[in-house]
Amino acid sequence: MKQKRQAKLIEIVGRQSAETQEELLRLLRAEGIDATQATVSRDIRELRLYKTLSEKGVYRYALPGEPSDDAMTARLRTIFRESVTSIDAAQNLVIVKTLPGMAQAACSALDAAPNPAVAGTLAGDDTAFIAARSDAAAKNLAEQLRAIVEKP
Repeated sequence: MKQKRQAKLIEIVGRQSAETQEELLRLLRAEGIDATQATVSRDIRELRLYKTLSEKGVYRYALPGEPSDDAMTARLRTIFRESVTSIDAAQNLVIVKTLPGMAQAACSALDAAPNPAVAGTLAGDDTAFIAARSDAAAKNLAEQLRAIVEKP
């Protein structure tokens, strides 16, 4: 139950803005998961969710590894900007195509910036597979990685 609840929390935070624990609790209940505020509070700590200032000027919960997260290292950004040629999501996988020989560096950089939505990575020569914990988490991660690649 805990794993399912935490996966749903990751999915919720990844797809929409939630400003309070009470709002997260309400959104979980709307998804059919009953929990207490104390349980949600523990989940927030365990998942290392944090509050960040949104574009609208309000604080919202965010996942570690989001582009606005300080834990997203300069190394990851540099590697992705210089070596990634395409990013696609397929169910719970994110497929990252890179220049030849750079997929392992991309996976290593991702592994160095822990993200609870990521179950693991696997790299070949020019292709990296990132296993996300849900289809929605994969879609969100692909969007985040595209934003890193597309920023000047």
